[in-house]
Amino acid sequence: MNAEIDPAVLAQLAPTGTLRVGLNMANNLMNTGTTAAGEPDGVAPDMGRAIAEKLGVDAAMVQSASPGEIADTAGKDEWDLGMIGAEPKRAEVIDFSAAYVEIEATYLVPAGSSLTSIEDVDEKGVRIAVSGRSAYDLYLSRHLNNAELMRAKGVPGAVELFRNEGLEALAGLRPALVAQSENFPGCQILDGCFTAVQQAIGVTKGNTVAAKFVAAFVEESKANGFIASLIDQHGVTGKLSVGSS
Repeated sequence: MNAEIDPAVLAQLAPTGTLRVGLNMANNLMNTGTTAAGEPDGVAPDMGRAIAEKLGVDAAMVQSASPGEIADTAGKDEWDLGMIGAEPKRAEVIDFSAAYVEIEATYLVPAGSSLTSIEDVDEKGVRIAVSGRSAYDLYLSRHLNNAELMRAKGVPGAVELFRNEGLEALAGLRPALVAQSENFPGCQILDGCFTAVQQAIGVTKGNTVAAKFVAAFVEESKANGFIASLIDQHGVTGKLSVGSS
């Protein structure tokens, strides 16, 4: 244990003696590979490991198939840090730091589409394929007035729904849409973004000492270049950007 760490921080962040880091394995920008030991690797796991090192404890990676699974298990003693996008609905049960990285979310539209801007998409008759309970799904659920969201399980499910049902748009994170565009000849990825997903670090709601510690760590890591170095190290430069302060 780090002698400088407040025991109250350890009691809230690592009650088992190990820091359990909840990872959304559906996000392959934040989790880009595996270590030599077969553990998840990437910006999110490394942020978790860095916090564990600062606390003076071991880190254990708790892998979830979706961000919704992490939100659903908040307060159920399954994880100590939740590495997911900050969203108002999730903030009902999780206290989030500021974003440490941001990812633009936009739309892919098929060849010949009359939709040429982000604003065009929110019209009657437009059906949008989306990964259910993703941060950008939650955002669109609050902000769309006319278009219809068609939810699927995960990004692969949303892509399949977009293709099989001939939907008018596919919502997603820009880097993922760029990768998918190869499978849809003539498609367009719309300029700009409807939101930037704020990848943050969450702790169980009410763990105020832990939340303050994590928030300070995030701000320090943005300021000293640590997060920028992780983005470069894991080959996601241009796909992730350091969160604005």
